[in-house]
Amino acid sequence: MALTAGPDTNRRQDAPDERPTIPSFAVVSGAEVDQALQGHRAEIVGLVEDTYRLHGAGQTVNPPSYFLRFPDRPTGRIIALPASLGGPAAVDGLKWISSFPTNVESGIPRASAVLILNDPRTGYPFACLESSIISASRTAASAALAADWLSRTRDRPTRVGFFGVGLIARFVHAFLADTGWDFEEIGVFDLLPGSREGFRGYLERSAPGSTVTVHEDAESLIRSSDLVVFATTAGEPHVTDPAWFEHHPLVLHISLRDLAPEVILAATNIVDDVEHCLKAQTSVHLTEQLTGSRDFLAGTLYAVMTGAVEVPADRTVVFSPFGLGVLDLAVGKHVYDTVAGTGGLHTIDSFFHEVRRYG
Repeated sequence: MALTAGPDTNRRQDAPDERPTIPSFAVVSGAEVDQALQGHRAEIVGLVEDTYRLHGAGQTVNPPSYFLRFPDRPTGRIIALPASLGGPAAVDGLKWISSFPTNVESGIPRASAVLILNDPRTGYPFACLESSIISASRTAASAALAADWLSRTRDRPTRVGFFGVGLIARFVHAFLADTGWDFEEIGVFDLLPGSREGFRGYLERSAPGSTVTVHEDAESLIRSSDLVVFATTAGEPHVTDPAWFEHHPLVLHISLRDLAPEVILAATNIVDDVEHCLKAQTSVHLTEQLTGSRDFLAGTLYAVMTGAVEVPADRTVVFSPFGLGVLDLAVGKHVYDTVAGTGGLHTIDSFFHEVRRYG
C-alpha cells in the first residue's frame, strides 16, 4: 500500500474503485495551533455550534471519558476522550489530557494534552496535535455559545464575574470579547493572590473600557455579577447558599463541581449531554444521587437551540458542560486543515514502517 500526503477525511467513503491508502503522519505544535486559531474565535464558536447540532442529531459517537487516577497523587488525573464526528468534516480520534493542579505551584500550567486524529476509512492515525490550546478553545467557545443562547430571554449581562482565573478563564473572556460581549464591570475572585493579580493585569490590558474589581470573597463576586463563570479546580462543591444567586444570574459552571445540590435545585439547569454530565461526582451527578431523579434538569443546550426547551428569564440558569470529545475533534480537524492548507504540515517519513502483510 502507498503512503499519501494526508487523508481526505471530508468524505466518509472513497469512490468504489479507489483503494484505501495509509496516510502520512503529521505533528502539529502548539505554536501552529495557536496561529491557526488566533483571530478566528467567532468562527470556532460557529464550528462548536455546528458540532452540537450534529451530536444532537445522532451523527457522532461520544463514549464515556476514561479517568486515570493515581493513589499516590490523588489530585492528579489523566483523561481519555475517544470520539467520532460525522458530517462534512468526518474524523475519529482521541484527546489525552492531564490535570495536575500542583503544577501551578511550580509555575507551569495545570493541564497538558495531545489530540490524535484518525482517518475514518482506514482507522490509521494521521496527526498528533498539541491540544491544551484546542481544549481551552473548544471549552471557551462552548461557554460563549451557551452565554449567547441562554441570555436571549433576558437582558444581556453587562457584569461578569470570574470565579477561578487560570487559562480557561482567560480563554472564556477572550471568546466572549471576540463574539460581541462588552462588559461594564468585570469581577475577579481566586484563592491564590498571584492568580487574582495576574488576571487583573490581563483584563486591564485586554478590556480597557471595563471596571475591574478584585473581590475578597466568593459571595460578593457572585452577588455583583449577572454572568458568573466558574473555572476552578474544585473536586467537590464549595458554594452552598442559594441566596447568593437570588438576583438570578446566568452561570457558566465550566468546572462542574463548584455548586452544592441546594444551588442546583434552586436553578434551571442546562447541560451539554445528560449522560456525560451525570457521572464522576459532578454537581449535577451529586444532585441526582441526592434526589434519586433527573427532573431538576431542564434539558440540553441543543434542545435550547432547537426550541425544544425555553429558558426562563426569572430564574438562575446554570450551564454545566462536561466537555465532549467531538468538540475537540471538530476544532482539531479545523486546525489540521488550516495548517495543511498553508503547506506547513510537519510529516514524519516512514512513521508507519511495517506496512506489508507478509514482508
